[in-house]
Amino acid sequence: MGKTTAEASSAGLMVDLIISLDGYASAEGWPGWWGLEGPEYLAWLEQEAGKGYTTLLGAKTYRLMSSMSEAAAAEGSGFSVDEGASLTGLATVPKVVFSSTLQAPLTWPNSELVTRDAVEAVADMKRRGTGTLRTLGSLSLSRSLLAAGLVDRFRVVVFPVITGRTGRERIYDGYPDVSLEMVDSRTFDARLQMLEYVPTVLNGPPSSGSTWSTPGE
Repeated sequence: MGKTTAEASSAGLMVDLIISLDGYASAEGWPGWWGLEGPEYLAWLEQEAGKGYTTLLGAKTYRLMSSMSEAAAAEGSGFSVDEGASLTGLATVPKVVFSSTLQAPLTWPNSELVTRDAVEAVADMKRRGTGTLRTLGSLSLSRSLLAAGLVDRFRVVVFPVITGRTGRERIYDGYPDVSLEMVDSRTFDARLQMLEYVPTVLNGPPSSGSTWSTPGE
């Protein structure tokens, strides 16, 4: 059986993603956040950054987000005040970066490089009680952690756009079957929908008599 809502409130690891309605993480030619971020959503992102999460990233996301954070801190960056606050605030957040290609020391403040297997490392972090963990982007990392049964919460913010022609980075390709118990939802700027779930990885469709794998076990 999956975890109850009360048990999930003390989640150890949250996968945190943004998606188009048709399940893409980005789209060719479109701006970040598909150009649909609003002040309410950006303020929420800044608030989330201050909650004391340790953020987990892969190398690709690290390069992208560290570059954007650095650019947002520069004078005349072109980012709005809300965008700049959201991006520069990431510099103060504790971050663990999983990569076999990056080299220490990492230049983005508060970033620790881990070169060992990410699934094993995160399992160890959870066993040691290393605070509350969350991913940032990092699609392959998130997929591996979910498939390994390490994810306690699965949160997506759905952007109201379909990018069937230009969509890139299909999020759910390669995922196992997963049952989702909704524990929270919220609408931002009258157009973005945040959905938060407790995930349960399935060995197959329930009708086939499969057993359910509880996250963290």
